[in-house]
Amino acid sequence: MREHPSAATIRSVGDSSIFEREIAFEPSRAAETLREIPAAYGVVALYGSEGDRPFLTKAANLRRRLQRLLLPDESQTKRLNLRNRVQRIAWRCTGSEFESMLVLYRALTLSLGRDEACNRLKLHTPYMLRFAVENRFPRLYVTNRLTRKSLQQSYGPFPSRAAAERYCDAVLDLFKIRRCYEELVPFPEHPGCVYGEMKKCIAPCQQRCTDEEYAKEADGVESFLKTHGESMLAEVAAERDHSSEEMEFEAAAAAHTQWQRVKATADLADEIIAPISELRAVILQPAPSVDEIPQVEVFLLHAGTITGPGRFSTLGVRHVKEQSAVGSSLFAQPLMLQAVPLDESSSAQVESPETRLKATLAALETKITVPESTGVLSDHLALLRRWYFRPEKQRSGKILLSANRKSLDTRQILRHAARIASGVVGDRE
Repeated sequence: MREHPSAATIRSVGDSSIFEREIAFEPSRAAETLREIPAAYGVVALYGSEGDRPFLTKAANLRRRLQRLLLPDESQTKRLNLRNRVQRIAWRCTGSEFESMLVLYRALTLSLGRDEACNRLKLHTPYMLRFAVENRFPRLYVTNRLTRKSLQQSYGPFPSRAAAERYCDAVLDLFKIRRCYEELVPFPEHPGCVYGEMKKCIAPCQQRCTDEEYAKEADGVESFLKTHGESMLAEVAAERDHSSEEMEFEAAAAAHTQWQRVKATADLADEIIAPISELRAVILQPAPSVDEIPQVEVFLLHAGTITGPGRFSTLGVRHVKEQSAVGSSLFAQPLMLQAVPLDESSSAQVESPETRLKATLAALETKITVPESTGVLSDHLALLRRWYFRPEKQRSGKILLSANRKSLDTRQILRHAARIASGVVGDRE
């Protein structure tokens, strides 16, 4: 059972940049004070005496959450109430659960340290596949340990250990590399294992294959992982088509069965599964409107690290809601409503939505930093996994993965930004 924080758990986080506003709190004016708190997504810090730790929490409705914590409890229950311990309230409004999680993680890390922040948020390193190519005989296995040297060969994040093991076993069934964990010293009298006897391994331990033959098999595994199975699917499809053209229908049927097996294996890995060092995407989240101008929050995922948010106004981009109703290709692109300047002097000040979006992304690029430890990278991957693998109806925003891990489609980002700003949710394309 979770313990309630005591008065000694309220202390300043030491970084005012996390929170947007701060007000004093007096128990006698609690109701009046709380009316200043917005009823929106956000993160709040309750400060007590100088030198004490803050009580940090997030909520979908800040005002309602603080009313439960700070208004008089007339029910005489044991529900947590901090009205007599709080002197100041600081908060930051967010537009989504995703942004709230990230802000709360940063605040807890600054206040309590990374270990305690991970403990309170229950963050655990996601499971992933590690392809150990530095070994003479590379092997594939499931792990949740990250190192700097292994980021290029670590594929993830997976939603669970079971999902990672299921994909790993399916991939190994398509190839004949070893599954043992020992440092192999091959010799003909090696006892081997059951996989060698079942012809599921080419048994390098017993010197049944040359180093070149094993390396070719290992290269096939690496290509399969990097291309989400497309390399092997293309090879099997070509073999099937050739057999069909040669009227060898039994061979074509066998190749088609193999193609279906490979496709089933490839489908076990979500599109986000990639080498951690190559994970690159734009994450769009709802944001509160400013002066009735629709906004979205833009986050950049780079090599597994989340940077942002950057505020982007969708002013000038109109989302055609009929697209959702009729599904017509006529509305495949966002409509650009660009203002027409009255004179040449003002024309230089008019920027297109594409230009503003590129500027927002460029600003986020300059903020990308390499985490000092793999622990911070692990935390970001855990936060990403927690949001991404939620049921689609419970997941706000949109993630746009880079197709080639390098470039991102600006018009696609604009289209989804307009959808999110207009309140359209729940599509994964």
